[in-house]
Amino acid sequence: MAAEKVEIENVLQPGKTYRVDAAKFSAVRAAMLGFLPKTAPGMTQSEMSAALRAALSPEQFPGTTSGWWMKAVQLDLEAKGLLVRDKGKPLRWRLG
Repeated sequence: MAAEKVEIENVLQPGKTYRVDAAKFSAVRAAMLGFLPKTAPGMTQSEMSAALRAALSPEQFPGTTSGWWMKAVQLDLEAKGLLVRDKGKPLRWRLG
């Protein structure tokens, strides 16, 4: 039986969608929505990565796969207006 898929968006490619594993996407999305702050200054990419690795099962997301999933969820949440990318360096993200 094939894994269930979900369509996601990418803020950098408006109008284009991708089909990804629904269970993994949902797990990463729930984790990120749980730890991302609602107010500035937000979290840097490395802070998000560390928080996500701590929140996810290493069996489901071995090695560096959590990084790919984090970026996919981040871009989807930005496309949907749920995540805000603050200006400045380093880049920071927060819930919108």
